[in-house]
Amino acid sequence: MKLLLPLFSVVLLYSCSEPKKPNTGIEIYDTDIEEIIDVTASFEVIADSIALPEGPVWDDSNQRLLFVDCLNDQIMQWTEKKGASKFIAPGGNTGYAPNLGQGLLGPNGLVIDNEGNLLVCQHGDRRVAIIENTTTEKPSYQTLVDNYQGLRLNSPNDLVIGSDGSVYFTDPPFAFFDLSNFSFVATEMRELDFNGVYRYNRKTEGLTALSRDVSIPNGLGLSPDERFLYVNSMGAPFSQSTPKIMRIDLSDMSQSIFFDGEELSKKYNDGTDFDGMAIHSSGTIFTSGPGGLLVISPEGKLQARLNFGQITNCTFDAKENYLYVTGFVTNPKVFRLKLKS
Repeated sequence: MKLLLPLFSVVLLYSCSEPKKPNTGIEIYDTDIEEIIDVTASFEVIADSIALPEGPVWDDSNQRLLFVDCLNDQIMQWTEKKGASKFIAPGGNTGYAPNLGQGLLGPNGLVIDNEGNLLVCQHGDRRVAIIENTTTEKPSYQTLVDNYQGLRLNSPNDLVIGSDGSVYFTDPPFAFFDLSNFSFVATEMRELDFNGVYRYNRKTEGLTALSRDVSIPNGLGLSPDERFLYVNSMGAPFSQSTPKIMRIDLSDMSQSIFFDGEELSKKYNDGTDFDGMAIHSSGTIFTSGPGGLLVISPEGKLQARLNFGQITNCTFDAKENYLYVTGFVTNPKVFRLKLKS
């Protein structure tokens, strides 16, 4: 028995110290990114059976993740203890504005302002609205912005807030998208003849069109120094353009292609497009794209691919301990990935 105990201790010590195996869903192309990404971390499913999860934002004051179910027109919440549950409904289509009456009419992008209120991009109501960050099934939304030069917006999709309180948002025409034919519908309800990228000044209530040239603008993000606004431009079947990330220099409003996704789109051909994105404090861009979730340096270099399958969007918690990822209709889950702090 005395001889067996040391042998058992050696076996136990070896089993405890055995290194973790790399996650085969994480492909690293630049090892510098391993300062942020733990290649042994697993893709954890924290919510399932959501029709179309989108618009994730971390609510640090309540230690919860907020996200939307766009197809079921509701805002959801997730906590470590209670899991996922309905938070606010309806979320994007209250009858405020004319729309097709079907399709992608729920809420999409979410952000929390400095006062703790929730800003919501509403496809059906075709506006950016604001509401108290509290559970309700009788929501009282206040309109933040719903028109450009007197013409009703298309359907605000995603948004971020600058340090001065300015609200940047995209306005593609998803309020006029026919899911049955997977195409946009020509309708007199649409008043603007372009899909804009905007900045809204909450102090002056002025709305500026930063770009009219992005074919189908979707997710967006600010660089940490707030000099650059990155905008995801969707490709086929949503537009005739190739999928890419555009970059707007906010100092002079010049616009350029930051990352071209054409080759990746041909390589993976998985139906995943440039949708939502999140900007790490290092300036690294985490974005949905062809092949899953792409990790791109501030210089435009592809550093990693995280193969969650088809996804829509992502965000970080306040301390960037976790990356949260929302899946597409064919992959209706919410994931999280432990990062290196």
